[in-house]
Amino acid sequence: MATFLSGFLPLLLLLFFSSIFPKSFSTDQTVKTFIFRVDSQSKPSIFPTHYYWYTSEFAEPTRILHIYDTVFHGFSASLTETHAASLSNHPSILAVFEDRRRELHTTRSPQFLGLRNQQGLWSDSNYGSDVIIGVFDTGVWPERRSFSDTNLGPVPARWKGVCQTGAKFVAKNCNRKLIGARFFSKGHEAAAGPGGPIAGINETIEFISPRDADGHGTHTASTAVGRHAFRASMEGYAAGVAKGVAPKARLAVYKVCWKNSGCFDSDILAAFDAAVNDGVDVISISIGGGDGISSPYYLDPIAIGAYGAVSRGVFVSSSAGNDGPNLMSVTNIAPWLVTVGAGTIDRNFPANVIIGDGRRLNGVSLYSGEQLKGKMYPLVYPGKSGVLSASLCMENSLDPNVVKGKIVICDRGSSPRVAKGLVVKKAGGVGMILANGVSNGEGLVGDAHLLPTCALGSDEGDAVKSYVSSSANPTATIDVKGTVIGIKPAPVVASFSGRGPNGLNPEILKPDLIAPGVNILAAWTDAVGPTGLESDQRKTEFNILSGTSMACPHVSGAAALLKSAHPDWSPAAIRSAMMTTASITDNKNQPMIDEATGKPSTPYDFGAGHLNLGRAMDPGLIYDITNNDYENFLCAIGYNPKLVQVVTRSPAVCPMKKPLAENLNYPSIAALFSTTSRGPTSKTFIRTVTNVGQASAVYIAKIEAPKGVTVTVKPVKLVFTPAVKKRSFLVTITADSKHLVLDDAGAVFGSLSWTDGHKHVVRSPIIVTQLDPL
Repeated sequence: MATFLSGFLPLLLLLFFSSIFPKSFSTDQTVKTFIFRVDSQSKPSIFPTHYYWYTSEFAEPTRILHIYDTVFHGFSASLTETHAASLSNHPSILAVFEDRRRELHTTRSPQFLGLRNQQGLWSDSNYGSDVIIGVFDTGVWPERRSFSDTNLGPVPARWKGVCQTGAKFVAKNCNRKLIGARFFSKGHEAAAGPGGPIAGINETIEFISPRDADGHGTHTASTAVGRHAFRASMEGYAAGVAKGVAPKARLAVYKVCWKNSGCFDSDILAAFDAAVNDGVDVISISIGGGDGISSPYYLDPIAIGAYGAVSRGVFVSSSAGNDGPNLMSVTNIAPWLVTVGAGTIDRNFPANVIIGDGRRLNGVSLYSGEQLKGKMYPLVYPGKSGVLSASLCMENSLDPNVVKGKIVICDRGSSPRVAKGLVVKKAGGVGMILANGVSNGEGLVGDAHLLPTCALGSDEGDAVKSYVSSSANPTATIDVKGTVIGIKPAPVVASFSGRGPNGLNPEILKPDLIAPGVNILAAWTDAVGPTGLESDQRKTEFNILSGTSMACPHVSGAAALLKSAHPDWSPAAIRSAMMTTASITDNKNQPMIDEATGKPSTPYDFGAGHLNLGRAMDPGLIYDITNNDYENFLCAIGYNPKLVQVVTRSPAVCPMKKPLAENLNYPSIAALFSTTSRGPTSKTFIRTVTNVGQASAVYIAKIEAPKGVTVTVKPVKLVFTPAVKKRSFLVTITADSKHLVLDDAGAVFGSLSWTDGHKHVVRSPIIVTQLDPL
């Protein structure tokens, strides 16, 4: 992989620049936003600041949107393609990329992570009281109880951030809990210019301030840091105490996403710059590429901004994306980012569809209005006509004469699930059955529908459709059951959760781990109802959402608690503690199931496993990674010194002997073998562990070799003393490509665990796969 890349990169760059700057650019005067990566050390001394240099030499002051000087050196500007192309030839410009739009990866979970009051991690870390989490999202609804500062001490003295005011947001909306708030709209506004890809900010439904008009940002922020809120529920569902993972941690909000228009790279990069300067300890970013394609790190502002943060000791948690269960659907895959997939929790909202022949089909629902009370209604499936838009219940696709007074079956996909219900309601339907297709399998998420609704998995959906086609007078009713806790098995890997392998560098396993991300109760905005639809006039303090967006802030809150308990740990150490202690079994003590298939899941689905905070507090050993290690990794994957500098900000010196990407000191091991190799082939990996437990300890290696593969470790015993805190070891993996039988995901899986015979088991997944040489 690496050798292929080194020869291919110049071609990649050529293709990239020719795609941004087409041959005909000389006549194209369309203005677009570009981000310029500048070699800051080449600033002529005549200019007192970088801003003076940029505005004198590169672009007029009115054209410049953001100046970046912390996680990234450079600026973003609205320019013609001709102008941007000419600047790309300037010796001080290291890289140019067009601004891209990103998408959001759209309360029993703290207990389900192994957190209990007054014991373990919550008490040991004083609930993360002086740790600051920066949330990059749609803003915040500051009046929510989740953001109360009652009984919190003063704002940490090191905080340098601000409370930026704007529409319906004043300085006193910040407090000792919500200690900072900013909004970033310049990239968004530039994209909304003449001929731009989006409309401008609609001030009738959006606030030009940190206030949240969407709900997503309030939800993710309260998931990470929400205070205890008693008598919390969403229209009676999931009633109980709502609390975030780190209830005493401080919150700083960076609004980079705008209602109905996504989030722009230029604004996200500005937020990274501000957050690191402000003094956050953790950044939570539930945002990712909207196109399902992973850009190389030097063309990915989230990866670049995150590197700038991590290299300064800030932990960055990101969502794995919601394009599962397809293989290679995981996003945010840079090795310095923590990539979080989603699992279920042991709480569900069951509902039944009872059809005319007496069968009960099991599904889920969060509908809270007037119930059908067992009355049977005629059942209709508009998709029987063969018209796709009708089968999907798209806007204006249903004939009121056909659906009035009936329960309507709608196929999932193409439009929001709650919007389908609104279409049915407008056409006079009394209820909706939302049927999964093959791609969603049995994966179900609850929604606060506007009419009685039950979501069914693919098998049950097929059953109800075949009943309609075989029955002369099909009838049904919907029976909503409310909240049930103690569901088994849980966790189950959510079918939508982004899956491995890593599409850029399969040597690095992604996702890293999973956390609760299905039917999560957290705080909500007053700007919209629980469905987010304009016509939904309901107000709710809390809402229940699903997505890797919900899983990411669980890990952000967990990182705050670990940072509070271990202030000297690096971001890599915190990730290692989470990964090596993660659970791979469910609450029935069986291997975690994949919701999409009903079969046991693999590390391509869950990474190292499901977050287990109680154990992460005391991992025994950690795999640490330095900035120099990351630089060597970039050299290993074929980046030349200039490309490395685009990511790391400083000129790189790649080692004389090219390093191997798989020797990055990651807490997992992925061995890639060529399909053309004959006979047994071996690969050797080097790893180094640091003892963070008792000063004197002995760890023994325990190997679970993948099927058909031999794994050896040297030495098999690691001895630590007060003087010796680090130990290195070699892992040799031998496979015969001819006789290797890979599973459905194209790999076989095992593990290496270091155990001290007492309470520490430090587990790393092992993945063995085959790649065709490119």
